[in-house]
Amino acid sequence: MARLHTTDEVDARERLAYWNAAVSDAYVELSCHAPEGDVVGDIRVDSLATLELSRVTATAQSVQRTPSLIARAAADYFLVSIQTSGTGRIVQDDRTADLRPGDFALYDSTRPYELTFDGPFQQYVLMLPGPSLRSQLRDARDLTARGVRGSRGAGHLMIEMIRTLATDIAVLEPAAAAAVAQSVEHIVVAGLSSLSGSVRSRSVPEPMLQARREQVRAHVRTRLRDPGLTVGAIAAALHTSVSTLHRAFAGEPCSLAEWIWGQRLDAVRADLCAPALAHRTIGDLAFSWGFVDASHFSRAFRARFGRTAREVRQTAGSTTN
Repeated sequence: MARLHTTDEVDARERLAYWNAAVSDAYVELSCHAPEGDVVGDIRVDSLATLELSRVTATAQSVQRTPSLIARAAADYFLVSIQTSGTGRIVQDDRTADLRPGDFALYDSTRPYELTFDGPFQQYVLMLPGPSLRSQLRDARDLTARGVRGSRGAGHLMIEMIRTLATDIAVLEPAAAAAVAQSVEHIVVAGLSSLSGSVRSRSVPEPMLQARREQVRAHVRTRLRDPGLTVGAIAAALHTSVSTLHRAFAGEPCSLAEWIWGQRLDAVRADLCAPALAHRTIGDLAFSWGFVDASHFSRAFRARFGRTAREVRQTAGSTTN
């Protein structure tokens, strides 16, 4: 169910304090400042599986994520601001991204940042679990505060997807929610990966290594529910060595073992959003995808998605009501 913060019925003398509380509730702990001490605006927040999509429309302001705020409330998220009207500026890691309508940029809640809007503006903001995105991006720290233009390529696709999603999110079937959320993450990754000079130079993997990785992934997908699936078991099944498999995945964002756990967690997340499986317990779903320890599953799920499995299921259930 959507959350709405609006200053429409807030006394002018109290609007800035209200807005500070609103942005901190919608995102992470933040400090907001505004010309003449006043802000007029609203924030609508919708949840989709493990990501949140919000639309913020407001007057001029600056918003800071300071070291002291980070220390007070640790939160590991990546946020993506997608400018739809007015202009915005994102500063993080000694870089600045100036956003015009259609542009987007990434920033990390675990380090200080500042957002500046010199006049009225509107943005969509995606909030994604940090561990999940880091598993898909190499050198994620090098990608913050770098503008991606929305006029072409992955940037244009991202803008169109977000606009469509914002229109249809309230009626989206829960069974499709996890898949759509994952698709959004993939488009974000594609847009960021397109940045010129944003990733450290590295040699192109040899075709043999690419083929080996695809062979391994195909094998893993057929045995993903098998709790005995390990790197050693994969090596034996493919008549190769463990060291060969590790070398094949050495240049990837995560190790083979981490990739397997990520695939299993994604599968459980999809099942949690499926109405047809609502009668099955969370533990049953986790064990059906190869997990053998409930505590380990719970920690791993929260680390990857920033929410507990129960919270994801509750969000999916509320979408159907």
